[in-house]
Amino acid sequence: MAVVYCRPMLLQKHLAFAALLGCSAQSLLADTIQLKDAAAVTGKILAEKTDSLVVDVGYTVLQIPRNAVTGVTKSSAAAASAATTVTPVAVGQFYAATTKNSAARDVSSLVKQIGEAVVQVKTPGGLGSGFFLNEDGYLITNFHVIEGETEISVEVYHQKDGQLDRETYKEVKIIAINKFQDLALLHIEDKNAPKFKAITLGASDALNVGDGVFAIGSPLGLERTVTQGILSTKTRQMEGQLYLQTSAQINPGNSGGPLFNLAGEVVGVTNMKITFGEGLGFAIPVELVKAFLDHRDAFAYSTDNPNNPFRYLEPPSKTKLVAPEAK
Repeated sequence: MAVVYCRPMLLQKHLAFAALLGCSAQSLLADTIQLKDAAAVTGKILAEKTDSLVVDVGYTVLQIPRNAVTGVTKSSAAAASAATTVTPVAVGQFYAATTKNSAARDVSSLVKQIGEAVVQVKTPGGLGSGFFLNEDGYLITNFHVIEGETEISVEVYHQKDGQLDRETYKEVKIIAINKFQDLALLHIEDKNAPKFKAITLGASDALNVGDGVFAIGSPLGLERTVTQGILSTKTRQMEGQLYLQTSAQINPGNSGGPLFNLAGEVVGVTNMKITFGEGLGFAIPVELVKAFLDHRDAFAYSTDNPNNPFRYLEPPSKTKLVAPEAK
């Protein structure tokens, strides 16, 4: 199975996954599975099958046989997920997030309302998509869209008098990166930049398989392209990472763009597709995006050490032993 990041005209395309899954979001929904011999597993139950339980333990997904389970204690947050409300997420003023399910609307009206917040991210090596988190010009995209680049521009489509006015901003700063989860936080710092239209983050945990979703992005450089589909699965595991799988068409150039629910809330960040197949797109769950934003200081980008907070030092050199001189 060949998987590619959805970004065109790249000098190099690669697939980089991490075995670590963001534990901050998972810890809020911890269930306890009691096993034989007084052992226990703590994690989020993803599926309850007749012969096994599928459990996300943060860094991987375990399939536990039913005959090894002696009891299950579900967290209050997990029990609440069956209700119509979503577990509240503690956030500041940096981004807006919903705490309950919103009513579905038609895609046409949503695109008119939120389409202005979706942007095109350009570098000398290629292009991708992104979306604004707040009116001050902070936006999310994929790490692989800006990987190895410092010359970044953002193309925004402002609505003026019912028409779209294309504007390119070239003073773009990298604020934080998490290459293991393929996320990057950028900021437009042009002096004459206006206030920007922002998007509300939703909750992918509140979605059900088969729910309608849609994406806006720049596949193959075709800006403001809208594709619609359904959520195919919520727990597609690839190299230890969980992704949302969708039938909405995702192509090179969609990378970093938003995947919306039918209320116009972001539930994922599109980042790859299966080659030689159609309707097999993938998105990073929005819960991981929230964790990245809430802990953005830990992922702060530095020109001296662009891989902060992961710093690798040179190994110490071995001391050469000099044989004593013969007398």
